[in-house]
Amino acid sequence: MNATMRRVVIGTAAVSMALSMAACGKAGDKKDDSGSSSSGGSKTIGLLLPDSVTARYEKFDKPYFEAKVKDLCSDCKVEYANAAGDAAKQAQQVSSMITKGVKVIVISAQDAAAIKSSVQTAVNKGIKVVAYDRLAQGPVSAYVSFDNVKVGELQGQALLDSLGSKATKKSKIVMINGDDADPNAGQFKKGAHEALDGKVDIAYEQSGLWKDSVAAQKMKAAITQLGAKKIAGVYSANDGMAGGIATTLKGAGISGIPLTGQDAELAGIQRIVAGTQSSTVYKAFKPEAEAAAQLAVNLVEGKDIKSLANQTLTSGSGDKVPSQLLTPVSVTKANIKDTVIADKLYTVQDICTAEFAKACKTAGLQ
Repeated sequence: MNATMRRVVIGTAAVSMALSMAACGKAGDKKDDSGSSSSGGSKTIGLLLPDSVTARYEKFDKPYFEAKVKDLCSDCKVEYANAAGDAAKQAQQVSSMITKGVKVIVISAQDAAAIKSSVQTAVNKGIKVVAYDRLAQGPVSAYVSFDNVKVGELQGQALLDSLGSKATKKSKIVMINGDDADPNAGQFKKGAHEALDGKVDIAYEQSGLWKDSVAAQKMKAAITQLGAKKIAGVYSANDGMAGGIATTLKGAGISGIPLTGQDAELAGIQRIVAGTQSSTVYKAFKPEAEAAAQLAVNLVEGKDIKSLANQTLTSGSGDKVPSQLLTPVSVTKANIKDTVIADKLYTVQDICTAEFAKACKTAGLQ
């Protein structure tokens, strides 16, 4: 082969190699909105939950979400992290999810306002963000939760129903709300006030920060301030705090007064059976988790979500967010069978342990 021919062959091979490499780059690299490269074939979804103290997240939300994603998208992967009640830790977890190349982040914000910058960073990287159970601030693509004002209304009405004829404008009520950093807490509070204001006297109102120990301390302060015999009932924004409050009431020799809750935790249901808590609110975890999974998969696959998130809510940052709101249900001793047991959230055996066997028999559960 002469020199001229060799140059032609080498040149042709070089052009062919360059074209091949360009084609590979085109197929494998995808630029997101920020201009950085990401893997076009990734179908990874990040799930970030706020704490491990509230029983529902680890026991129900996570497994229900993961199972539904697997059912909808066999080649999708779920990366999971729990903030353990630490807003700064959750921000770090968002950064970690970005580094891992997730396409969608589903997040129940530990602090809805504090997470705003992290949400913005994720969106700048081309990642879609779904707010789960709590409406995070920032440019989230969708939100799924329950009608939280309705939750508060149900709690307030259940308290009034338990008081019956004792519900007067002079009836002193202690109100222990959730963490102010959680936008849901404000909505529960709003709904409860709508039900209670003008019908009873809310004589003591504080935040319990979603912690049983803090709620217990607030209840002790309320008893000291108002007097044990003057308290007609207690509004607790969730079952976790109701546990601490119930212990304080027992220690102070107070019994037979209404105590609300929320989340239908097993311990809350058992207290209802035993008569130390009057009500809770059941927000079925499975449909909420599955709705979030459907939204996440649709976003990963580039499908429309308008039919799923057909309402619009405004977040604390002023963003208009397509939302899907589910309907909560009030639970008292009278409808435990028709709600949490009928939905197989708990079995009779789960509820009616040796400690509660006698109370279960009286309640007609055994």
